[in-house]
Amino acid sequence: MTPRLDRRGFCLRTLAGLGTSLLGGCDDLSGRPWLRRLLGGAEEVNLWLQRRVLPHQALAREYGEADLSPEFRANGSTDPDDADYRRLASGGFADWRLQIGGLVERPQGFSLAELRAMPARTQITRHDCVEGWSCIGKWTGVPLAVLLQRVGVRPAARFVLFRCADTLEDSLYYESIGLDDAYHPQTILAYDMNGGALAVAHGAPLRLRVERQLGYKMAKYVMAVELVDSFAGIGSGRGGYWEDRGYEWYAGI
Repeated sequence: MTPRLDRRGFCLRTLAGLGTSLLGGCDDLSGRPWLRRLLGGAEEVNLWLQRRVLPHQALAREYGEADLSPEFRANGSTDPDDADYRRLASGGFADWRLQIGGLVERPQGFSLAELRAMPARTQITRHDCVEGWSCIGKWTGVPLAVLLQRVGVRPAARFVLFRCADTLEDSLYYESIGLDDAYHPQTILAYDMNGGALAVAHGAPLRLRVERQLGYKMAKYVMAVELVDSFAGIGSGRGGYWEDRGYEWYAGI
């Protein structure tokens, strides 16, 4: 059992509550630039506080087998209709490869078998959704830090971008995290869930687990990883599909 992450602090709870209440009307953000500025300022303060209240490598709580949820709810997309993805899924993802590029020294592609042969981490953690529900699941995968060491991160890189196979509202899903979270020991690219291969509904063949953040950061159907120095020219420039629609980029809990 690993140490429990308990210290969230009154200020963090207050900011989280403010952000959640404001995001209840996030569909209207495009017509309210003042609200976008307010949320942006609150997010910067939230991130600043979290980085100082929590130890750099503090772990999210890990649970035991007896704590596993009887049913783990599938968040987000559950069956991508992308033709290439469906072809790969029909072949058991034997031809799938995770492409890692951008600001790296050695761009590479890795098959699912190659990822499974790398050092792995198993963790039983709680998934907290911004919609208010939680589930506890068991995840096994390769630590993102292992892959970053393989490809070599260039000094200019600041963020890790995940490009996915699912499409929402005619936009391919994408997500990103900072390098601090990328190197965190509980940040893994999971290929197994609850002791078996990841199901399509839960993001097969590979999904991100970044356990100190809310569920919408846990990108599913990861097809490529890209190291970047900014989000300029990517979506609406806020670092993720939901972030482009008003959600916070750093969704710490």
